[in-house]
Amino acid sequence: MKKPGLLIGLMLLVFLAWGLGIKRTEPRPKTGSRQETLAAKIKLPESPSLGPLDLNRIFQEDHSWTATLPAERKRTLIITGDVMLGRTVNRLVIQKQNFSWPWEKVAPFLQSADLTLVNLESPLLAACPVISGGFKFCGDARQAEGLAAAGIDIAGLSNNHAGNFGEAGIKETAEVLAAKDILTVRDNKPTFRKINNLLFTFLAYDDTIASVSAERVREGIAAARPDAGVVIILFHWGREYTDQPDSRQIKLAHLAIDAGADLVAGSHPHWIQSLEVYRGKLIVYSLGNFIFDQEWSLPTKQGIAGRFTFYQQQLADAQFYPLIIENYGQPRFLQGGERRVILDSLASKSAKLAEDMNTFDKP
Repeated sequence: MKKPGLLIGLMLLVFLAWGLGIKRTEPRPKTGSRQETLAAKIKLPESPSLGPLDLNRIFQEDHSWTATLPAERKRTLIITGDVMLGRTVNRLVIQKQNFSWPWEKVAPFLQSADLTLVNLESPLLAACPVISGGFKFCGDARQAEGLAAAGIDIAGLSNNHAGNFGEAGIKETAEVLAAKDILTVRDNKPTFRKINNLLFTFLAYDDTIASVSAERVREGIAAARPDAGVVIILFHWGREYTDQPDSRQIKLAHLAIDAGADLVAGSHPHWIQSLEVYRGKLIVYSLGNFIFDQEWSLPTKQGIAGRFTFYQQQLADAQFYPLIIENYGQPRFLQGGERRVILDSLASKSAKLAEDMNTFDKP
């Protein structure tokens, strides 16, 4: 039998060890504790050190880092290439009685941004004739239902087909879209949209029917700049079926950025053209086609959609999503090797343009 004195001594030793902190574990702070309250009061920096945007960041495979940016200071914008809802596209949606058919495989992506913008290459008219050929484009007015269901917020109407049915056709198109809460932008008239308390201003110019003057672009941007947090310029320009911008496109793009534009996006060539970063600002010379019935060649069936992430007023990231148009008017985003081929081609074209610009700029 153990002696009581020895047992009492052992108990005293255990008590002293606990009191002196031997093998002592601190409890986790509970919800609502002082530790948690102090942690919640630590503010994030006003702007992370992003550095200027460049082609290396654009063409990196992983863009998931943008998810770490504070949501209240981040804005996302999607811009697509040419959307032509006339001719064969119009005939097919009427046959199917499904005005969302062209958008079905891409709508979830288009709906994922704070704002989505397309270049609309066809008026939308109640009396649009159903045809399969020619170059006088229009789509059934009910196609506005498809744009709205796909999440389109703004339609650009500064192009060489918006006026195929005159000013009356442009007016009817704007009214049809407005009825679905879709804004339009055209002819140097600014369109405004506030995203998370930051004002985005859009200006659009068509340089295909008549040359837009440098003064007009400068004046438009100067008028928009004082109130705008971000200024985005849409140009319809260049030569069709070419994969590099011509000197006219480059001159206009640089002029717009020198005047205060934050992003320039182009359409009309029907092919994907290169990117350029000029003075830290991105120029997308041509996004190619997005919805079109030009089934006769692979380059006219291809396009890219751009997703642009702004942190505060800075364009922090740009990511491009290659696509293929099938069945005369239904785009599908590419995956795997098919996707990589188009991105690698775009990177190569963009690097060549940068090299050419550096050579040109040297004395």
